Amino acid sequence: MKQLIILLGLIITVGCFGQTSDRELKTVTFSGKGYELGLQHGKTLKKEIGEIIVAWKKNASSALGKDADIILKNFFEYSKFDKAIKKWTPELFEEIKGIADGSEQKLNDVLVLNLLDEFWVYIVDLQMNHHCSGVGVPASNGNPGYISQNMDLENYTEGFQVLMRLKRTDNRPEQLILTHPGLIALNGMNEQGVGVCVNTIMELKASSTGLPVAFVIRRIINSTDREDVLAFIQNVNHASGQNYIIGIRGEVFDFEASAHKVVRFDPKNKNGTVYHTNHPIVNDDIKKGFEKYSPKLKEELKPKNSNSYLRLEAIENRMTSSQNIDDSLIKEALRSRDDKDNPVCNTYSENGYGFTFASIIMTFSENPYIQILAGPPDESEYKRVDFTERK
Repeated sequence: MKQLIILLGLIITVGCFGQTSDRELKTVTFSGKGYELGLQHGKTLKKEIGEIIVAWKKNASSALGKDADIILKNFFEYSKFDKAIKKWTPELFEEIKGIADGSEQKLNDVLVLNLLDEFWVYIVDLQMNHHCSGVGVPASNGNPGYISQNMDLENYTEGFQVLMRLKRTDNRPEQLILTHPGLIALNGMNEQGVGVCVNTIMELKASSTGLPVAFVIRRIINSTDREDVLAFIQNVNHASGQNYIIGIRGEVFDFEASAHKVVRFDPKNKNGTVYHTNHPIVNDDIKKGFEKYSPKLKEELKPKNSNSYLRLEAIENRMTSSQNIDDSLIKEALRSRDDKDNPVCNTYSENGYGFTFASIIMTFSENPYIQILAGPPDESEYKRVDFTERK
């Protein structure tokens, strides 16, 4: 178990194209779809994809005491995600093949980069290094809606922050996607005002045959139709326990998804806000051994002093404090450190288990846009990024 804990925090400093002291968000633009799109991704970020694969393998090998290729072989014997990927998002499977070919890497080495949550589920059934914090604010009183997130990842991803712009096609809106080299998405938004942020919920039941999180994200932001998005998130077979905060042109929805259930979380706040960290609030499809995290428990029996609960409290206090929430209050929440040992904003440390990889705020105004930065949001200012104008 100690080795597994180390895995989720072991720092690997291998050839990153950015460092903590001069952290930079690398921006790339790709066009086309399917294999062609992936091929551009792979060729453009070939060096970086090779580096992050090396970092991932060193991380896994050092912690599990096995050769990374053996770990991958065992993982892919367990995982049966191909059928769901090809059913729901066949073009994304082709995209990953293109990334592998363009970067001259093995397909499974690239595929595992796109199975972050699914690999965590495979190696350990404990909530450990999952510290993402998300917020949703519906449009009201002439103010725009927002969804936002601190994306926390393992230390080896430091320096690999990427903002990927996918150009519009006849069948796909333009998209702005937070990611790292070789990965199809961490979260994102499209030009028609559909966006999604996510939080791992490791305590919820998972499925080795469901659709992995990265593919769910891309499927959502490939769509512009409200009813399509809501039907999809509630009916697809989910591979991993995950919370999805979805913004659709100013409306905000929050769903906790597990292998057998998808349950909407709505705290019924007067201002309509939602918020989430990394424990189940309404979905009781709990893994065996995790009963202490069941939403059915009485409040006094829940682990209220644990990391996820403390971060949720910090965000909730801010999101319920005013009828009109704007981006300045959201930034305050994402930068908060109410509990020094369990902050919403997680500083990079060489001895740490993870850090805030990037922070993003998606604004659902008449012309949607994002604000984004690499690393913890209290270390630099957000940069506004707009969609391109239609000709």
